[in-house]
Amino acid sequence: MIEPSISPSSPTARRKARRFALQAIYQWQLSHNDVADIEVQFLTDNDMKKVDRTYFGELLHGIPARLPELDAALQPALDRPLVEVSQVEKAILRIAAFELLARPDVPWRVIINEGIELAKVFGADDSFKYVNGVLDKVARRLRTEEVRGF
Repeated sequence: MIEPSISPSSPTARRKARRFALQAIYQWQLSHNDVADIEVQFLTDNDMKKVDRTYFGELLHGIPARLPELDAALQPALDRPLVEVSQVEKAILRIAAFELLARPDVPWRVIINEGIELAKVFGADDSFKYVNGVLDKVARRLRTEEVRGF
């Protein structure tokens, strides 16, 4: 069977980039290894043909570079200190916060939905509910004009 080709910037390619970025950010959070080394490992060890590799790299490098800003954007929406949030949820929230701040071309609803889907696949049983609640609060604060009326 022939698989349909996927544009490197298609929603599917971006979704795959987020999935790999989540795993790479999770690894970075735990290991504190150099992001460039983690990137090389992911590009070498995974089939990245249908992944938006540029977006993957933007997330992987952008999150550590803007970490204090991202964590500050998340903290007011959390019910506990960020250090107490699970590593998977923390990585998902950081990816979404980065997109909310740095990627105005990505609609806030898409960002929240992608975070929820990542939490359903990689998080604990009900972590998607927590991710949804936090991201909704963060989006309303960071994307006030876009969110107005919803």
